[in-house]
Amino acid sequence: MSLQKAKRIIKTGKEFLGTPYVFGAESGRTDRFDCSSFVQYVYGAHGIILPRTSRQQYLFGKSIPLSSVRRGDLLFFTTPKRAKYKGIHRIGHVAIFIGNNSILHTSRLEKKVAIAPLDSYWRKKVIGARRVMGMRLHS
Repeated sequence: MSLQKAKRIIKTGKEFLGTPYVFGAESGRTDRFDCSSFVQYVYGAHGIILPRTSRQQYLFGKSIPLSSVRRGDLLFFTTPKRAKYKGIHRIGHVAIFIGNNSILHTSRLEKKVAIAPLDSYWRKKVIGARRVMGMRLHS
């Protein structure tokens, strides 16, 4: 995926800064999001059709090492409720990497769409990263 496309995706996501977090928010709604409905909506607005949940989204795209993450890649995290699970079932959160050691996401922590530092709290919870840009595009 091009840097320009990544910038456009991030710009779209930033348009929703402050939008409330609601667990289980329905796909397609823009007045509230949970982490995966937010990612699904933002990428869908740019022709990248992603599955609904963070665990399903983790199976999409190409796995990349954290050291190779670029703007627009997806980062997947465990959560306190899911940390004891094995494999893909540990995933409980997804965010968009926006560069500058930051993520764009919505979570129970901020209670809204926000930009957060990829600090020690989040780094300890990273499960993996995926590159979805350039994958199965739909018009």
